[in-house]
Amino acid sequence: MADTVQREERVPETMAGQRLDQIASALFAEFSRERLKAWIKSGALTCDGASARPKDKLRGGEQLTLEATLEEDKRFAPQAMALDIVHEDDDVIVIDKPAGLVVHPAAGNPDGTLLNALLHHAPGQMQLPRAGIVHRLDKDTTGLMVVAKTLSAHASLVEQLQARTVSREYDAVVTGRMTAGGSVDEPIGRHPKDRKRQAVTPSGKPAVTHYRVVERFPAHTHVRCRLETGRTHQIRVHMAHRRFPLIGDPVYAGRLKMPAGATDALKDVLRHFPRQALHARKLAFVHPGTGEAVEFRAALPDDMLMLLDFLRDAADTHAE
Repeated sequence: MADTVQREERVPETMAGQRLDQIASALFAEFSRERLKAWIKSGALTCDGASARPKDKLRGGEQLTLEATLEEDKRFAPQAMALDIVHEDDDVIVIDKPAGLVVHPAAGNPDGTLLNALLHHAPGQMQLPRAGIVHRLDKDTTGLMVVAKTLSAHASLVEQLQARTVSREYDAVVTGRMTAGGSVDEPIGRHPKDRKRQAVTPSGKPAVTHYRVVERFPAHTHVRCRLETGRTHQIRVHMAHRRFPLIGDPVYAGRLKMPAGATDALKDVLRHFPRQALHARKLAFVHPGTGEAVEFRAALPDDMLMLLDFLRDAADTHAE
């Protein structure tokens, strides 16, 4: 049986002059732009109780009403893939994502994604927006993600993410020796010249990252980052902006610089570390079904444990 969705949102005055489909995409962010356009055209998404066109420009203050049936999204095929499930119940699945796993199909990655694996693991996910996925991790970032299993759970988690009440904490290993923790409060948006990258830019969306030092090495630091917002590549961009890029980051780290006095073993590890050294270690939210606060943790993966071991060994050698 297909689920139904019923939502109402008031158009903020700050969105005056934008197209209906753009505004709907921002206010009903859990649904794809294509699906929202189809609902506008069919009359399932109305503006002040009347049908409208996707290209119609709004003045602000209008009431958008969405009453639609969620049909199964058959664009993506279920695929049998191993999932490291930390927790599962009737409302949510919490997954420890490995490095190399893309979350959602896109150009260049049409299948073999977390979404495909979820559709095989729980076929009912096919009726949910993006198969219940409410937030993402980069392909080569490891760690915890929560996935909704019902439409009500999906709405709850999306609301919590928008309200910034979901707690997300990451382990990162950066280049450079930090003297203390701090916060980065800098807007992030698409890079003005390279559309595949993000950047700190005045035209970007607000982004706040808090970080503290876990362990210092002669030329590197193990830090723990807590997200207040959830922009694309946020930790990677903010740390690089502070001139502490993540080890192994192929996009934001720049040219690899070997620290003075580095052992041959450490040089080899730094040259060949295969990904950005970033792991989503802790995830906390209000459970959509029980209303209780829940928290999940994932241990550091082997590659980051190995990296830290080499940094410690090199630090001991340096001290001698």
